Amino acid sequence: MHVVILTGGGDCPGLNAVIRAVTRRCMGDYGWLVSGVRDGWRGLMENEVSPLSLARVSGILPTGGTILGTSRTNPFSMPGGPEKILHTVKEEGIDAIVAIGGEDTLGVALRLHQEFGVHVVGVPKTIDNDLCGTDYTFRFDTAVHVATEAIDRLHTTAESHNRAMVVEVMGRHAGWIAVMSGIAGGADVILIPEFPMTMEDMCELVQQRADRGKRFSIIVVSEGAKLAWRSGRAETVVSSEAVDSFGHARLGGVGTVVAQEIERLTGIEARVTILGYVQRGGSPTARDRVLATRFGVKAAEMVQAGGWGSMAALRGDDIVSCPLAEALEKPKLVPAELYEIARTFFG
Repeated sequence: MHVVILTGGGDCPGLNAVIRAVTRRCMGDYGWLVSGVRDGWRGLMENEVSPLSLARVSGILPTGGTILGTSRTNPFSMPGGPEKILHTVKEEGIDAIVAIGGEDTLGVALRLHQEFGVHVVGVPKTIDNDLCGTDYTFRFDTAVHVATEAIDRLHTTAESHNRAMVVEVMGRHAGWIAVMSGIAGGADVILIPEFPMTMEDMCELVQQRADRGKRFSIIVVSEGAKLAWRSGRAETVVSSEAVDSFGHARLGGVGTVVAQEIERLTGIEARVTILGYVQRGGSPTARDRVLATRFGVKAAEMVQAGGWGSMAALRGDDIVSCPLAEALEKPKLVPAELYEIARTFFG
């Protein structure tokens, strides 16, 4: 059996833990040949496949990023992309592909399986925690930890200078990072894509705090939060015109708009901190190391069982097999009951 591993999409803490676990289980327990693919689907198109070894994956558990490299490559948007992958699969004698990634990477895996019969198994990785079928994805816990620490540190500056501090975190369609870190860090307002709030309502909450003698506020906002105004200005999401190969616009900058509106509507001095790629770098938390390891071991077991077109998933405290089609059916959004808990502490 020849198994190859690839990582697609954004880098993140925990990827190396999965690579290590898949390799150790496949080579150490099953005696299979394991190879790594350079830079995700692009590497499989260009046949950048090289053998892995137990020595190669030794010591990588706590390191961030991915030893295999990654890219946001969509073979289905390129002429002959899928055919190039099929050629590599045949040429290298590949029996199974373990694809580690989010909605886009796993979406490619599902199409290759459904349309061409490629043997694929997925491992869910997304910082936004927005994949259905699994309670949590690895790297999410690390991102929440980083964001919470930033909020904790910004509290002292906000209080010292009587400012409103706006913290922009990742979250394109789902506000899981903002809600979880906001609750953990004691945020005074949390803005997420699922539950739009007008700028006037947000500023009234900030003003209410000032009127009670609380002359500082912490506002956490997801990068994909929708901006709206009572005055009738169009609801919008702040993004650039650039898009990736999957058609996603590059987000970022909503925090700056929120800070400007706070100053305009309340007169309170506001500053913005955009955490950006800091949320994706560095070592994974202990929780993410364990979860990624369990996902990797499960993926190897799914290969052995021929569980093609499925991914490893966390359900409660169990790691199970979940059909990719189910996981990709719709995004997993923040439920109203969780956001209502956060709202208890607004203002």
